[in-house]
Amino acid sequence: MESIIYFLFWAGLIFIMMRFGCGSHVMGHGKSGASRGEPSGSASDARWTAPETDTDPVCGITVQTRTAKSAVHDGHVYYFCSRECRERFEAAPDSYLAAAVPASLDMREQADR
Repeated sequence: MESIIYFLFWAGLIFIMMRFGCGSHVMGHGKSGASRGEPSGSASDARWTAPETDTDPVCGITVQTRTAKSAVHDGHVYYFCSRECRERFEAAPDSYLAAAVPASLDMREQADR
């Protein structure tokens, strides 16, 4: 009988610690955005969604992102019209992205003047 009471004591203590203490985030309790006065659609609930269309950086064609081939470079997702365009981009991504950078730099230089 003593062993059952001993077991129940420790099980209860661990449950209380998990429910209200350090482990509350594991059980899905604790401080959430709603309890801090944040709206339910806070930044922690945000998800990235792909745009409907995007421009292939290799050939410049507008592609539907849901059917396009994709690749990630430096944390950005790029969409391609074909496997061949994606492979050319993956072989030398900076050469395709460098074409867009000078135009934006020119605009910054003109704004500074």
